Amino acid sequence: MELSLRPITPNFGLEITGIDFSQPVNAQVKKELNDSFSQYAVLVFPNQGLGPAELIQFGEIFGRVMEQQLKDFVLPDFPLVGYNSTKDLPRKNGKLQVRGENYHTDHSNDLAPPRATSLVAVQIPSYGGDTQFVDVRQAYDDLDVDLKHRIKNLRSLHVHGSSRSPRSFAKLSPEAAALIPRTIQPVVIRHPSSGRPALYLNTGRMEGIEGMAQDDGFQLIEQLYLHATQAKYEYRHQWRVGDLVIWDNRSVMHQANADYDLTEYRYLYRIMIAGSPIEPAFI
Repeated sequence: MELSLRPITPNFGLEITGIDFSQPVNAQVKKELNDSFSQYAVLVFPNQGLGPAELIQFGEIFGRVMEQQLKDFVLPDFPLVGYNSTKDLPRKNGKLQVRGENYHTDHSNDLAPPRATSLVAVQIPSYGGDTQFVDVRQAYDDLDVDLKHRIKNLRSLHVHGSSRSPRSFAKLSPEAAALIPRTIQPVVIRHPSSGRPALYLNTGRMEGIEGMAQDDGFQLIEQLYLHATQAKYEYRHQWRVGDLVIWDNRSVMHQANADYDLTEYRYLYRIMIAGSPIEPAFI
């Protein structure tokens, strides 16, 4: 295989062609893909159209495919593979309520959040339903020196659903809620492969800033979030059937969009790659 690499934006995102993931890849290609992933954070592979078994095989290039948290949305014959389906989404005032609206990083309340998330498009509406990504490494780099110094050792408690979350989470029974982890995470993290510092933000799960008054903590979170989600840090992926995309949860935030015709169908397979505990950028 001879990979063809096309950077999508100046700072992150890479489209890769010249590979067929329905076939196994050798060690050299596996290393090249992981090196590219560490550098570019979002990899896009057009025209793959993988089935569930092939998607699991693809995921194993980047690590161990982990169990899905939302057990109601997994394939019965392939429980490691979840799915995003329009048919399972509630509607409010005529608008779809999609899982994953507002920029976030997946399962940040876990002690070891997933290294990566991957989707493959099975059926896509004629317009809309894009996924947006923002580079939280570059966003950190662009902060002024004083703000970098202020946040370098700050930490935040990440829970199932923040008391000031801008998005809704599934209602849990007391028994189920007791099983959901609550983890204190650094605000600035170090990427375990590249060593780059990055902002670690999830406004849906962050319960203030440790050691700060509640209002002050949430105000700082909002300030950092608004900075990190500027258009200059964004790549917006417009899905095509067969697109395979994988992203690094420690380098980017992402969000889903429900801006498509409610009568059209959107269906994607989803896997997650196990990660390690988050490391602070500064000790």
